[in-house]
Amino acid sequence: MVITNAIVCDVDGVKECDVKIEDGVIVELGNTLVDDEIIDAKGSYLIPSLEDKNISLLDATLNAKTIHAIADEAKSGGVGRIIINPNTQPPIDNTIALEYAQNSIKDIDDVAIDLMINTLQDDLSLSNIAILLKKGAAAPYMSTIAKNNIAIKIAEYVKMYDTTLYCKAEDNSLINSGVMLDGDVSSNLGLSGIPELSEVLHVSRMIEIARYFDIKILFKAIASPRSIQLISKAKKEGVRVSCEVSIHHLVRCDESCRDFNTIAKLNPPLASKSDMKELQELLKNGEIDTLTTLHQPNSPVNKEVAFDDAAYGCSALADALPLYYTKLVKSGLIDMQTLLKLTTNSAKIKVGSKANLVLLDTTKSYTVNNSDSLYNSEELFGEVKSI
Repeated sequence: MVITNAIVCDVDGVKECDVKIEDGVIVELGNTLVDDEIIDAKGSYLIPSLEDKNISLLDATLNAKTIHAIADEAKSGGVGRIIINPNTQPPIDNTIALEYAQNSIKDIDDVAIDLMINTLQDDLSLSNIAILLKKGAAAPYMSTIAKNNIAIKIAEYVKMYDTTLYCKAEDNSLINSGVMLDGDVSSNLGLSGIPELSEVLHVSRMIEIARYFDIKILFKAIASPRSIQLISKAKKEGVRVSCEVSIHHLVRCDESCRDFNTIAKLNPPLASKSDMKELQELLKNGEIDTLTTLHQPNSPVNKEVAFDDAAYGCSALADALPLYYTKLVKSGLIDMQTLLKLTTNSAKIKVGSKANLVLLDTTKSYTVNNSDSLYNSEELFGEVKSI
């Protein structure tokens, strides 16, 4: 197969060349390449498929049906690798749940699916981290509701296995009393708020744990600009920490919760408009390490209720690449090369690499038709085709 007339783009920039693929591997880059099968890209972007490390299952239900649905949505959105969060029912905190999930993904070959394990059990005691990692889990996940002695034990396991800790910074006593960001909008709606400090406090705490144990921590779905500033400072000091931010927190703010819009009830909560603007500046300045769709789909029965009772999350995975392109690249916030640095784990289109590629035709657009999406009825640009 030869793909011609494409805008070949990866983290190194744009290449003017044809791409030849054999048996799923890129074997040649050049001009006027020939093959029995020629795909004329007609000016579409040819890019590495995306990855997303913060994906939840429908209604947090762990079974083969919800996992296969996630794979289909990922392929539609141009996402070639996902990591599933462990906060499921049943939770992925034991070997039975892990093996069940692993068996459910065995026959999925067009999207790579990895599994996180929850380092905490329901009673906040440690799960059997060592055995779960040895059995093939991709990474350990920890909420900072863990007490210090437990967090330190988790850090010791992370160091022992030289892996990355996926960390959700939140304060149990604060998140349980609120449903959206504490601020003017929550006050106007009469809804209990979660203060920004809930996240910032625990980012500071986990930075010091990362510094002390010299471990890698990825802070999941950061919403506060102050948290990112702390992480950036720590990185300059040699601490191995990084931050992930969702597309929603970059282009939507707590104003979206007005009229008690439960689709905008996210975890972490959407930030204020001023903080959203500051997050955009941090993105442009290169202080955000990775992006996520923060895909957390829900059935209508869990959303079409009072705001206090509604489940957290919204759908975005099936629209991932067009959403990123429309809201971040086409809007002028960042360029395509920067987007790929944030969403492809710096994958490159080069001879010898696997052809996990997608075509994005930005001349085409569509209207989102998904009541569980923050962008329902909006026009997104980009038609996705997997290679």
